[in-house]
Amino acid sequence: MMPPEEESPDGDRDGGLVLLHGPKSGSTRKQGCDPFAQTQRSKLQHRRARINQQINKEMRMRAGAENLFRATSNHKVKETVALELSYVNSNLQLLKEELEELNSSVDVYQNESESISVPMIPLGLKETKELDLLVPLKDFISEHYGEEGVLYEKEIKEFMELRQAMRTPSRNEAGLELLMEYYNQLYFLDSRFFPPTKTLGVFFHWYDSLTGVPSHQRALAFEKGSVLFNLGALHTQIGARQDRASLPGLNQAIDAFQKAAGAFNYLKENFSNAPSLDMSAASLTMLVRLMVAQVQECVFEKMTLLRAQNDFLARLQLAQEAARVEDVYSLVHQTMSQPHVKDYVPFSWTTMVQVKSEHFKALSHYFAAIALCDCPAPSDAELLEQEKAFLQFHVTMPEGPSLRVLLQDPEERRKLGKAHLKKAIMKHEEAMRIHGLCKILRKMDILQEVLSFAHKRSLSKYSEIDHEEDFFETGEAPDIHPKTHQKPEIKSPNFSQVKVTDLFHRLGPLSVFSAKNKWYPARRVHLMRGENGFGFTLRGDSPVLIAGVIPGGCAAEAGLKEGDYIISVNGKDCKWSKHAEVVQLLKSTGKEGVDIGVITLQGSECPKAVDRKAAVMSSGSGMLKSNKENSRKSLMNSKSASTLLVWSKKSKRSKKSTYSGVPFTAVGDNEAMY
Repeated sequence: MMPPEEESPDGDRDGGLVLLHGPKSGSTRKQGCDPFAQTQRSKLQHRRARINQQINKEMRMRAGAENLFRATSNHKVKETVALELSYVNSNLQLLKEELEELNSSVDVYQNESESISVPMIPLGLKETKELDLLVPLKDFISEHYGEEGVLYEKEIKEFMELRQAMRTPSRNEAGLELLMEYYNQLYFLDSRFFPPTKTLGVFFHWYDSLTGVPSHQRALAFEKGSVLFNLGALHTQIGARQDRASLPGLNQAIDAFQKAAGAFNYLKENFSNAPSLDMSAASLTMLVRLMVAQVQECVFEKMTLLRAQNDFLARLQLAQEAARVEDVYSLVHQTMSQPHVKDYVPFSWTTMVQVKSEHFKALSHYFAAIALCDCPAPSDAELLEQEKAFLQFHVTMPEGPSLRVLLQDPEERRKLGKAHLKKAIMKHEEAMRIHGLCKILRKMDILQEVLSFAHKRSLSKYSEIDHEEDFFETGEAPDIHPKTHQKPEIKSPNFSQVKVTDLFHRLGPLSVFSAKNKWYPARRVHLMRGENGFGFTLRGDSPVLIAGVIPGGCAAEAGLKEGDYIISVNGKDCKWSKHAEVVQLLKSTGKEGVDIGVITLQGSECPKAVDRKAAVMSSGSGMLKSNKENSRKSLMNSKSASTLLVWSKKSKRSKKSTYSGVPFTAVGDNEAMY
């Protein structure tokens, strides 16, 4: 999307977000997926939406029944209501179980290649209700901006179409851009229509992505946070669908899961007091760790593709990479077992994370075994390097002979390898046992196939190196020190990658025409040119500011005041006009004079300005200094703690200067008298 070439100032930057104020030129509105397309993913989303609606209905019934139960003193009515409550609670439990099963349908999001890969855990998108903003925004434009709201119906409908489209983003880069575009547009909506002292009266409804429990708030931050959550969720779906049997697919999966972790982490750091559990700090911490673990799993798979399988050091590295994957999945499992998360996260997720932890621990011992048993003893030239690597390989050194003897003696290598294989088989069997406890995972054929294949491979290798004459008792293999050669990176959302233009740019520059500013009704002044010109000083662009008025001059007699903004000249809208354009319009007027439309911001008057003008003008000293405030405004603080969602992103100021209520003192370098 290219910035407009005329009438609009430079884009403001807010936290890396490129925001363009000018009219949209040559751009095409992005569309979401066809909501009626019968793909596997859309069917899943349809079922999820239907269950969300049913859960919402049952919760309303339960709330009504509970209120009646508390209010009535009739014993018979209490019995009837209690029975009804039991039915409603049973229905809710069934619906939540059905939703949990849907959220565990990870196979829908996996790639369709024939290669066998361990399934990843993706997230479903948060559902939201349709939102009609036509009347509220038209009313606000009429009341706050003093313009006919009907003139902005096209812009309002375009925004509503964008919101409708982002509800069903496609599972690719275009879908991500669509969510980012809508999120960026919310900045303008926030600045234009959400003043700090009142609400717009619009509720934003969103459903919890895992439980389907509905939440609603007037706060626009809830809308922003939910869109950010869906941005992260869509990244998880894109990551899960990659073909991880190829290097490009693995790199794309790593990138997607890192960006998902970044989105959830950004949400956790910038939003607080979320009304839904999926956006709570505990849940987001769990999701960030889950995404990092899935990145680490992809890094391990990448290593298996890149490393030579018959090299001793490469196999040690694979064992350590697998141990690292086991380490991060163990951390995820601990996080999922915490009180605030345990009853919320689907049991199938917790089980799969535990299965993966055991599975990769088994793999770490398996690769340690084949490094010892399948690779030849090192030559004198290789011995020093292998000794160095082996010193850092185990958490505790294995019992037995010295390290040099161990590496050079094939029998000692076989004994230690056998101990590692024994532990690998035990861990494989534990992974399969845990897998069998979850009904949903038992239906996942590909996971069963991966676990079974790894188990059989370790058994086969154990049988191969096990000798009938072995009378020694196989010792306990020490754990393997986790180590990775590619540390996961948490990639925060890059809001500047999708440039957007302000749909409501016709209202005027945000530095003046925003929801936080108030101004007196627009005045129309007829001005005649005197012998010494109009008698005022102009400053700045978009809109041009009357920085000073000469006492007794034409402008002063006509009623113009210091601090007025010129919004029209002879009926031509000048909100976005440059300084030179306004000057040209003024100079082109004849003897009949000129009609100037001006507004005055409330609170910009300075009572001492008039008294100081004459003295300061004669001395010619001083300078007009000001700042242009065009930053992200803080969200209105709700009176109810239960509905508060705070956007805590630090605001930034634009470098462009304009009037800020400082009185006129002298003609500055970039001012001119007319």
